[in-house]
Amino acid sequence: MNKNLLAGLVSALFASSALAFEPFSVKDIRVEGIQRTEAGTVFSYLPVKVGDTLTDEKAAQAIKALFATGFFKDVRIEVDGGVMIVALEERPAIAQIDFVGLKEFDKDQLKKGLKDIGIAESRTFDRATLERAEQELKRQYLSRGKYGVTITTTITPLERNRVSINFNVNEGDAAKIKEINIVGAQAFKEKDLLALFQLQVPNWVSWYTKNDQYSKQKLSADLESLRSHYLNRGYLEFNIESTQVSISPDKKDIYITVSLTEGERYVVSSIKLAGELLLPDDDFKTSVKIKPGDVFSREMLNESTKAISDKLGAQGYAFANVNAAPELDKEKHQVAFTIFVDPGKRAYVRRINISGNSKTRDEVIRQEVRQMEGAWYDADRVTLSRQRIDKTNYFGEVTVETPPVPGTSDQVDVNINVTEKSTGTITAGAGFSSSEKIVLSGSISQANLFGSGKFLSLQMNTGKLNRTIGLSYTNPYFTVDGISQGFDAYHRTSNPRSLGYTYRTTSTGGGIRFGYPIAEKENISAGLGIDSTSVRIDANSPQQYIDFNNKFCGLGTLECSNFTIPATVGWAKDTKDSALNPRKGAISRAGLEVALPGGLHYYRTTAQHQHFFPLTKELTLMLNGELGYANGYGNQELPFYKNFYAGGVGSVRGYDTASLGPTDPLYPNQRTGGNRRAVFNAEVLFPMPGLGSDKSVRFGGFVDAGQVWGTHEKMALGDMRASAGLAAVWISPFGPLKFSIAQPFNTKESDKLQRFQFQMGQTF
Repeated sequence: MNKNLLAGLVSALFASSALAFEPFSVKDIRVEGIQRTEAGTVFSYLPVKVGDTLTDEKAAQAIKALFATGFFKDVRIEVDGGVMIVALEERPAIAQIDFVGLKEFDKDQLKKGLKDIGIAESRTFDRATLERAEQELKRQYLSRGKYGVTITTTITPLERNRVSINFNVNEGDAAKIKEINIVGAQAFKEKDLLALFQLQVPNWVSWYTKNDQYSKQKLSADLESLRSHYLNRGYLEFNIESTQVSISPDKKDIYITVSLTEGERYVVSSIKLAGELLLPDDDFKTSVKIKPGDVFSREMLNESTKAISDKLGAQGYAFANVNAAPELDKEKHQVAFTIFVDPGKRAYVRRINISGNSKTRDEVIRQEVRQMEGAWYDADRVTLSRQRIDKTNYFGEVTVETPPVPGTSDQVDVNINVTEKSTGTITAGAGFSSSEKIVLSGSISQANLFGSGKFLSLQMNTGKLNRTIGLSYTNPYFTVDGISQGFDAYHRTSNPRSLGYTYRTTSTGGGIRFGYPIAEKENISAGLGIDSTSVRIDANSPQQYIDFNNKFCGLGTLECSNFTIPATVGWAKDTKDSALNPRKGAISRAGLEVALPGGLHYYRTTAQHQHFFPLTKELTLMLNGELGYANGYGNQELPFYKNFYAGGVGSVRGYDTASLGPTDPLYPNQRTGGNRRAVFNAEVLFPMPGLGSDKSVRFGGFVDAGQVWGTHEKMALGDMRASAGLAAVWISPFGPLKFSIAQPFNTKESDKLQRFQFQMGQTF
């Protein structure tokens, strides 16, 4: 509607001369001019009914009420005898919305956004709302660096008082950051400060990161990173004087200039504690991370106040206030801090609320919560609850808030909000070796089956030599005490006839297992299974397989089947801080498998310890060690198909899968596995250069070493094979991708190498 016309109509509502008539009793009301709007709808908005006395004031109220609906472009009230006539001109309806030239955004998503602000097919057309939509669409383009975008909107009238809306978009090219300058920096090199920024000038990964496109939000984050860099290194008076962002006349290049004042570097002269000090002195002393004589660091000071607050929170003081007040000596460039402690009242938890779980059941989340309703608030238990929920790996994000209960001073609620993520995974792997050529493998798993927290997976391998299909199921909360239950079933076939071997093994089996938590991050497990393995040979098979069949199934037997009842026990302790990207902590495992009397007699033991150390803010060192030992008992030897193997992804990269260890005397190039295994890995993990804080791509420089020894071989470190190389993991939009390239060393002529390996997958 024309704004001048609208203003005139509104003025007319209050101009008595425009609507002046003698009050009269309304005998009837007639509505004219409507096409799509029902008469009943009009009557529902009218403040006048039949039998009422119509006055100038009521007529003005009626016009105002009908205009407020937004359905009508013009409203008039006329009088014919005792009849009140409402003459209306409807606004047109939107028949169609279309976009031309749209590339940056999804058309359906834009239509959904327009609908939220009132522009949608079948709705009443309003030009003012359309203008707001145009401005919002342009703003979205500007946020993506498309400063040259032009949007032309065409409104085409159609029959039956309808219109068609067409957005013609000329997106233009995205403006790139041409230059970033920092003015006033003296203590640090400009290139080192610019390395802190997410925003960058174009580089070889800009096509993926889009960090060469200006964003006000990213610039604000970069300025805060710059501020933290100075404040954590003693520059207490650091200040950003101004920030200038300019664009070239052709709207293709952006220039950013940051002017700053560093100030002097300050040293901490003293730290004092004041207030209500409820904790023992040792607790306060160990909580204060910054000491007199240290260069001032805002990060260390914040860690100190947070540590005190956390310790008070662990005692139930949910509303504790811990603040540090500085006293500056500008002549000596020293700063003294007084940390004021106000614990407040001790609080207890009224209610634990869970939100965001559209698929996962409440009970799956609550069973990981260690803070109880009705108990004293414990900050450590709240934090542990968040960590345990996060470690289920069912959610993309887990946040916990503890707001006070309105109207109380000693109660809090614990609000847990989760963001669901895809927990099903389809993976496919491929490798190449001189023996099996291209080997394909894959698996499908669902870690949160129907939102129940249960795990189900199916694995397959299609190699020419080894084919496997396996099914695994786990219920992590079989009982309310946290006892888990699971079962496994498998069918494996090994058929290396293409290598000259004339034998085949087929194993079918399964088992049931239970786990029991003995501590917060520690558990034990036990299981019982059955296994039936058939070995098919002929006269040209390796001697150890012929001996095996002769011993257990009779002299000259070509096909021998053996039945085994394996019992397992295990122990595990996991203190990692994250399931996906751990920075610190460790995981330790130990296991024992024993074949019970009644079939074959053997035992296998394994142990693993993996530790993560944060070297710097970006670098993490991972150390891993694995040992295995197996043998027979009761005058029996270890069955050959229970041997250990090494080589490939997960052990020693750069070598073909299961290619390390003893060889068959008749086939020196073929490995048969052994009863002792040792694998060691060291890897430095770091984000991909150029991606800033984006953790979707991670690199690792690694060194692997390992070997397998047979029963009659002496274990010697000189026999171990080793490799070094680079690995990369990319959590891509179409699934996780893993790559590694390795250079083996200490190799022998018979070793089978596989320098490049990759794995790809898709989540659902």
